[in-house]
Amino acid sequence: MSDLKDKIVVVTGGTKGIGRAIIEKFSEAGYTIATCARNEADLDDLKKTVEGKYGNKVLIHTADVSKKAQVNDFIEFIRLAGKPVVILVNNAGKFVPGQVHTEEEGVLESQIETNLYSAYRLSRGLIPEMKKRKKGHIFNICSTASITAYTNGGSYCISKFAMYGMSKVLREELKADQIRVTSVMPGATFTASWEGVDLPEDRFMKPEDVAELIFTTYQLSDRTVVEDLVIRPQLGDL
Repeated sequence: MSDLKDKIVVVTGGTKGIGRAIIEKFSEAGYTIATCARNEADLDDLKKTVEGKYGNKVLIHTADVSKKAQVNDFIEFIRLAGKPVVILVNNAGKFVPGQVHTEEEGVLESQIETNLYSAYRLSRGLIPEMKKRKKGHIFNICSTASITAYTNGGSYCISKFAMYGMSKVLREELKADQIRVTSVMPGATFTASWEGVDLPEDRFMKPEDVAELIFTTYQLSDRTVVEDLVIRPQLGDL
Protein backbone atom coordinates (compact mmCIF):
# COMPACT_ATOMS: atom_id res chain seq x y z
CA MET A 1 0.00 0.00 0.00
CA SER A 2 2.88 2.38 0.69
CA ASP A 3 3.91 2.12 -2.97
CA LEU A 4 0.38 2.76 -4.23
CA LYS A 5 0.04 6.06 -2.34
CA ASP A 6 2.71 7.46 -4.67
CA LYS A 7 0.54 6.72 -7.72
CA ILE A 8 -2.39 8.88 -8.78
CA VAL A 9 -5.74 7.70 -10.07
CA VAL A 10 -7.54 10.59 -11.79
CA VAL A 11 -11.33 10.46 -11.90
CA THR A 12 -13.47 13.28 -13.27
CA GLY A 13 -16.94 13.79 -11.84
CA GLY A 14 -16.00 11.87 -8.72
CA THR A 15 -18.54 12.95 -6.14
CA LYS A 16 -21.48 10.80 -7.27
CA GLY A 17 -22.50 7.59 -8.99
CA ILE A 18 -19.94 5.60 -10.96
CA GLY A 19 -17.17 8.12 -10.34
CA ARG A 20 -17.67 7.94 -6.57
CA ALA A 21 -17.72 4.13 -6.65
CA ILE A 22 -14.45 4.06 -8.63
CA ILE A 23 -12.80 6.40 -6.14
CA GLU A 24 -13.94 4.24 -3.22
CA LYS A 25 -12.59 1.09 -4.88
CA PHE A 26 -9.13 2.45 -5.65
CA SER A 27 -8.96 4.25 -2.30
CA GLU A 28 -9.55 0.96 -0.55
CA ALA A 29 -6.48 -0.38 -2.35
CA GLY A 30 -4.41 2.60 -1.16
CA TYR A 31 -4.01 4.78 -4.26
CA THR A 32 -3.86 8.56 -4.14
CA ILE A 33 -6.90 10.03 -5.88
CA ALA A 34 -7.23 13.26 -7.84
CA THR A 35 -10.75 14.28 -8.73
CA CYS A 36 -12.82 17.26 -9.79
CA ALA A 37 -16.45 18.31 -9.77
CA ARG A 38 -18.42 21.54 -9.94
CA ASN A 39 -19.70 21.54 -6.37
CA GLU A 40 -17.06 22.45 -3.79
CA ALA A 41 -19.14 21.25 -0.84
CA ASP A 42 -19.60 17.81 -2.42
CA LEU A 43 -15.85 17.60 -3.01
CA ASP A 44 -15.09 18.53 0.60
CA ASP A 45 -17.49 15.85 1.81
CA LEU A 46 -15.93 13.27 -0.53
CA LYS A 47 -12.42 14.06 0.71
CA LYS A 48 -13.37 13.91 4.37
CA THR A 49 -15.37 10.70 4.04
CA VAL A 50 -12.97 8.74 1.83
CA GLU A 51 -9.77 9.76 3.62
CA GLY A 52 -11.39 8.98 6.96
CA LYS A 53 -12.53 5.57 5.76
CA TYR A 54 -9.46 4.38 3.86
CA GLY A 55 -6.55 6.53 5.06
CA ASN A 56 -5.39 7.45 1.57
CA LYS A 57 -5.01 10.95 0.07
CA VAL A 58 -7.79 12.51 -2.00
CA LEU A 59 -6.80 15.60 -3.96
CA ILE A 60 -9.84 17.69 -4.89
CA HIS A 61 -10.26 20.51 -7.38
CA THR A 62 -13.38 22.48 -8.26
CA ALA A 63 -13.89 22.53 -12.02
CA ASP A 64 -16.56 22.54 -14.69
CA VAL A 65 -14.94 20.22 -17.21
CA SER A 66 -17.10 21.55 -20.03
CA LYS A 67 -14.88 24.66 -19.84
CA LYS A 68 -11.49 24.38 -21.54
CA ALA A 69 -9.70 26.75 -19.17
CA GLN A 70 -10.95 24.85 -16.13
CA VAL A 71 -9.80 21.52 -17.58
CA ASN A 72 -6.37 23.08 -18.11
CA ASP A 73 -6.35 24.27 -14.50
CA PHE A 74 -7.16 20.73 -13.35
CA ILE A 75 -4.30 19.34 -15.46
CA GLU A 76 -1.90 21.78 -13.81
CA PHE A 77 -3.31 20.86 -10.38
CA ILE A 78 -2.50 17.20 -11.08
CA ARG A 79 1.00 18.01 -12.29
CA LEU A 80 1.75 20.00 -9.16
CA ALA A 81 0.99 16.92 -7.06
CA GLY A 82 4.31 15.57 -8.31
CA LYS A 83 3.23 11.95 -8.62
CA PRO A 84 2.76 9.78 -11.72
CA VAL A 85 -0.75 9.31 -13.08
CA VAL A 86 -1.23 5.57 -13.53
CA ILE A 87 -4.95 5.65 -14.30
CA LEU A 88 -7.17 8.24 -15.93
CA VAL A 89 -10.92 7.70 -15.75
CA ASN A 90 -12.81 10.08 -18.01
CA ASN A 91 -16.10 9.80 -16.18
CA ALA A 92 -17.68 13.27 -16.09
CA GLY A 93 -20.81 13.58 -18.17
CA LYS A 94 -24.43 14.55 -18.21
CA PHE A 95 -27.63 13.22 -19.72
CA VAL A 96 -30.33 15.39 -21.26
CA PRO A 97 -33.20 13.37 -22.75
CA GLY A 98 -34.74 14.41 -26.03
CA GLN A 99 -34.89 13.85 -29.76
CA VAL A 100 -32.57 15.35 -32.35
CA HIS A 101 -35.33 17.09 -34.26
CA THR A 102 -37.19 18.51 -31.24
CA GLU A 103 -34.69 19.08 -28.42
CA GLU A 104 -33.87 22.65 -27.41
CA GLU A 105 -31.25 24.63 -29.29
CA GLY A 106 -27.83 24.25 -27.68
CA VAL A 107 -28.32 20.78 -26.21
CA LEU A 108 -25.92 19.19 -28.67
CA GLU A 109 -23.21 21.72 -27.89
CA SER A 110 -23.56 21.31 -24.12
CA GLN A 111 -23.54 17.50 -24.37
CA ILE A 112 -20.47 17.46 -26.61
CA GLU A 113 -18.61 19.93 -24.38
CA THR A 114 -19.25 17.89 -21.24
CA ASN A 115 -19.27 14.32 -22.51
CA LEU A 116 -16.57 14.52 -25.19
CA TYR A 117 -14.41 17.64 -25.09
CA SER A 118 -13.65 17.22 -21.39
CA ALA A 119 -12.21 13.75 -21.99
CA TYR A 120 -10.39 14.86 -25.14
CA ARG A 121 -8.69 17.75 -23.40
CA LEU A 122 -7.79 15.93 -20.21
CA SER A 123 -6.41 12.96 -22.11
CA ARG A 124 -4.23 15.26 -24.23
CA GLY A 125 -2.95 16.92 -21.07
CA LEU A 126 -1.98 13.71 -19.24
CA ILE A 127 -0.90 11.38 -22.04
CA PRO A 128 2.56 12.95 -22.65
CA GLU A 129 3.72 12.02 -19.15
CA MET A 130 2.31 8.49 -19.57
CA LYS A 131 4.19 8.15 -22.84
CA LYS A 132 7.47 9.16 -21.20
CA ARG A 133 7.03 6.40 -18.62
CA LYS A 134 5.62 3.92 -21.14
CA LYS A 135 2.88 3.12 -18.67
CA GLY A 136 -0.72 4.10 -17.94
CA HIS A 137 -4.32 3.06 -18.35
CA ILE A 138 -7.16 5.23 -19.65
CA PHE A 139 -10.75 4.26 -18.95
CA ASN A 140 -13.31 6.18 -20.96
CA ILE A 141 -16.78 5.93 -19.46
CA CYS A 142 -18.90 5.68 -22.57
CA SER A 143 -22.35 4.08 -22.46
CA THR A 144 -24.44 1.41 -24.11
CA ALA A 145 -25.77 4.52 -25.87
CA SER A 146 -22.37 4.55 -27.61
CA ILE A 147 -23.36 1.48 -29.58
CA THR A 148 -27.16 1.38 -29.44
CA ALA A 149 -29.26 4.38 -30.42
CA TYR A 150 -32.56 4.87 -28.66
CA THR A 151 -35.56 7.12 -29.25
CA ASN A 152 -35.13 9.57 -26.39
CA GLY A 153 -31.32 9.66 -26.56
CA GLY A 154 -30.91 12.61 -28.92
CA SER A 155 -27.66 14.49 -28.50
CA TYR A 156 -26.63 12.28 -25.59
CA CYS A 157 -26.34 9.33 -27.98
CA ILE A 158 -24.42 11.48 -30.44
CA SER A 159 -21.94 12.56 -27.78
CA LYS A 160 -21.47 9.01 -26.49
CA PHE A 161 -20.98 7.58 -29.99
CA ALA A 162 -18.26 10.23 -30.41
CA MET A 163 -16.71 9.37 -27.05
CA TYR A 164 -16.47 5.74 -28.07
CA GLY A 165 -14.86 6.77 -31.35
CA MET A 166 -12.25 8.83 -29.52
CA SER A 167 -11.56 5.92 -27.19
CA LYS A 168 -11.00 3.54 -30.09
CA VAL A 169 -8.64 6.00 -31.76
CA LEU A 170 -6.63 6.39 -28.54
CA ARG A 171 -6.33 2.64 -28.28
CA GLU A 172 -4.69 2.50 -31.71
CA GLU A 173 -2.48 5.52 -31.08
CA LEU A 174 -1.14 4.42 -27.70
CA LYS A 175 -0.70 0.65 -27.93
CA ALA A 176 2.97 0.95 -28.94
CA ASP A 177 3.61 3.15 -25.89
CA GLN A 178 2.31 0.43 -23.54
CA ILE A 179 -0.63 2.63 -22.52
CA ARG A 180 -3.84 0.64 -22.24
CA VAL A 181 -7.20 2.12 -23.24
CA THR A 182 -10.53 0.63 -22.23
CA SER A 183 -13.96 1.78 -23.36
CA VAL A 184 -16.50 1.20 -20.59
CA MET A 185 -20.11 0.99 -21.74
CA PRO A 186 -22.51 0.68 -18.81
CA GLY A 187 -26.22 0.35 -19.26
CA ALA A 188 -28.69 1.85 -16.80
CA THR A 189 -26.88 2.37 -13.51
CA PHE A 190 -28.49 3.67 -10.33
CA THR A 191 -27.07 7.20 -10.31
CA ALA A 192 -28.35 10.77 -10.14
CA SER A 193 -29.05 10.68 -13.88
CA TRP A 194 -32.08 8.50 -13.18
CA GLU A 195 -33.49 10.54 -10.30
CA GLY A 196 -37.28 10.82 -10.49
CA VAL A 197 -37.75 7.76 -12.71
CA ASP A 198 -40.58 5.55 -11.51
CA LEU A 199 -38.67 2.26 -11.54
CA PRO A 200 -37.43 0.03 -8.71
CA GLU A 201 -33.78 0.40 -7.72
CA ASP A 202 -33.08 -3.27 -8.42
CA ARG A 203 -33.92 -2.72 -12.10
CA PHE A 204 -30.63 -0.80 -12.36
CA MET A 205 -27.02 -1.89 -12.07
CA LYS A 206 -25.03 -0.91 -9.00
CA PRO A 207 -22.25 1.69 -9.53
CA GLU A 208 -20.04 -0.53 -7.38
CA ASP A 209 -20.32 -3.32 -9.97
CA VAL A 210 -18.95 -1.03 -12.68
CA ALA A 211 -16.13 0.06 -10.36
CA GLU A 212 -15.30 -3.56 -9.55
CA LEU A 213 -14.92 -4.44 -13.22
CA ILE A 214 -12.69 -1.41 -13.85
CA PHE A 215 -10.49 -2.34 -10.91
CA THR A 216 -10.23 -5.96 -12.07
CA THR A 217 -9.45 -4.88 -15.63
CA TYR A 218 -6.59 -2.73 -14.37
CA GLN A 219 -5.14 -5.67 -12.41
CA LEU A 220 -4.47 -7.69 -15.57
CA SER A 221 -0.87 -8.01 -16.69
CA ASP A 222 0.64 -5.38 -18.97
CA ARG A 223 0.51 -7.95 -21.76
CA THR A 224 -3.29 -7.82 -21.83
CA VAL A 225 -5.92 -5.12 -22.37
CA VAL A 226 -9.70 -5.28 -22.22
CA GLU A 227 -10.67 -3.02 -25.09
CA ASP A 228 -14.43 -2.91 -24.46
CA LEU A 229 -16.46 -3.46 -21.31
CA VAL A 230 -20.18 -3.71 -22.10
CA ILE A 231 -22.27 -4.03 -18.94
CA ARG A 232 -26.06 -4.19 -18.79
CA PRO A 233 -28.72 -4.80 -16.15
CA GLN A 234 -29.70 -8.46 -15.91
CA LEU A 235 -33.13 -7.70 -17.37
CA GLY A 236 -31.64 -5.69 -20.23
CA ASP A 237 -31.74 -2.07 -21.32
CA LEU A 238 -34.45 0.29 -20.15
